[in-house]
Amino acid sequence: MGEQHGPAGVSVPDSRLAAEATELVRDTTSDLIYDHSRRVYFFGSLLGRVRQIGFDPEVLYVAALFHDVGLGERFHDSGRRFEVDSAEEARRFLQARQVPEDSIRRVWTAIALHTTPGIPEFMEPEVALLAAGVEYDVFGFAYDEIDAADREAVVAAHPRPAFKQRILRAFADGVEEKPETTFGNVKADVLAHYDPHFRRGDFVRTVLESPWPE
Repeated sequence: MGEQHGPAGVSVPDSRLAAEATELVRDTTSDLIYDHSRRVYFFGSLLGRVRQIGFDPEVLYVAALFHDVGLGERFHDSGRRFEVDSAEEARRFLQARQVPEDSIRRVWTAIALHTTPGIPEFMEPEVALLAAGVEYDVFGFAYDEIDAADREAVVAAHPRPAFKQRILRAFADGVEEKPETTFGNVKADVLAHYDPHFRRGDFVRTVLESPWPE
């Protein structure tokens, strides 16, 4: 597998698999999601460099590209968390290309857990770095761990105009037709903000009102 030179000195896999993943996601998602996904790869890679974490660039790249595809309109009535829809889409893509099962498992797990803080950091490098890249781009976590010049180079290649409001709106649009999938996860906060009719699930009430007599 060769590499292409990307912003901030981060290498991008130039394998056929990576090229097909890029083309597919570029053609089927918005500029918002595509640019965000590419930034996630670059930021995750840079954090791996800073933290001296070795990783498989192709696994991280595919995971980053696919991690938000489940927000798309065709998944709005799936009844599943958008992270699972994203992971399943990546799995189908990789299985169709005879990618080894261990790589598929790591991509699936990284995508499925990318909005679940406190767990990915203890798992395989690609799982940890996908979550770290997402948290960097969305929350600004560990903001100063990446050199300002490197950060600016990534944003120059993949700009983020009005990103905060636009990504939150994309999250809301992606889950508003399946609000039950937000129980116990961060997307409940999104719907609570954007949908005046949304009523979040309550863990304590769910326990107390279960059919168990005690």
